[in-house]
Amino acid sequence: MSDNKRREVLSLKRVGILTSGGDCQSLNATMRGVAKALYQMYDDVEIIGFEEGYKGLIYADYHMMQPSDFSGILTQGGTILGTSRQPFKLMRVPDENSLDKVEAMKHTYRKLKLECLVVLGGNGSQKTANLLREEGLNIIGLPKTIDNDLWGTDMTFGFQSAVNIATNAIDCIHTTAASHGRVFIVEVMGHKVGWLTLHAGIAGGADVILIPEIPYDINHVVDAVQKRARAGKRFTIIAVAEGAISKEDAALTKKELKEKKKNGEKYPSVAYEIAAQIQDICGMEVRVTVPGHMQRGGEPCPYDRVLSTRLGAHAAQLISEGRYGCLVAVKNNEITEVPLEEVAGKLKTVDPECSFIKEAKLVGIKFGD
Repeated sequence: MSDNKRREVLSLKRVGILTSGGDCQSLNATMRGVAKALYQMYDDVEIIGFEEGYKGLIYADYHMMQPSDFSGILTQGGTILGTSRQPFKLMRVPDENSLDKVEAMKHTYRKLKLECLVVLGGNGSQKTANLLREEGLNIIGLPKTIDNDLWGTDMTFGFQSAVNIATNAIDCIHTTAASHGRVFIVEVMGHKVGWLTLHAGIAGGADVILIPEIPYDINHVVDAVQKRARAGKRFTIIAVAEGAISKEDAALTKKELKEKKKNGEKYPSVAYEIAAQIQDICGMEVRVTVPGHMQRGGEPCPYDRVLSTRLGAHAAQLISEGRYGCLVAVKNNEITEVPLEEVAGKLKTVDPECSFIKEAKLVGIKFGD
């Protein structure tokens, strides 16, 4: 079928789109991919953008978007629609005005006569997307997170840009660490999974990498630092994920760990605790650097711009074919889709026995285990 005939066959489409959860560098690039493909497919398409994620869908805060809205945003970080965190566990809990959030979202969707809702988000956002699918709405998810922890996809948009920033932070620390002969800890984002810390740590030449999936023994960390010192190395770089955990804490129940942190927490984060322990045990001078939200900011890297464009275009193709209830995913560098019901509630964690870890250990990187 020729392009002209295809455009005649395809009728008016009204598509909703929102960005939910934490921001990242490629949200705009991905929305642009969806929009540009839809505008190519249809003479009559209306894209409705919801402000601040699911909040906009709940409270009917939206606007009709124009083709010009998607111009010039390929390289723009953040999200032109704004975002907010709406915890999945609270979606069934009425708000302060006794509003049923789920019913409100369904009402907005149907009032606007949407053909489909496209959700750009991570784990929590896709859980809510699946909830709406179960409630009878046409949903397509797009995999956003700097943590790369969405189950069912090899890669998420935003991850590689965050890796670049975290790696640059480690690179910068190398020169000052070498100049002063200190131990430096760089705390990388990642509460539950260590993909970002693992990639940035390897790329940045970290000597020790600590991630949530491999509980560490502080004595093994100190041994690695002291071994480098004995070998004449003037500094050590340690990449630590926000969610890194000691073997002692990993042995506690969730309740016990929560109580311990509540009663005895005296450090801003795990990186500062590890720094204090290293100083106490071996007397070395330790400094902590926390890039923080810098890892979410700035322009998307070229890899993410390409990935976002591909993911967005595939989402538009699914809309044109009426195939809903799925997450657009990357498998073996090909763009495909997986059912939302298979994705919701699952984390893609780092396997301690995976090749990434084995290869890192082969070049001498320590993981504190």
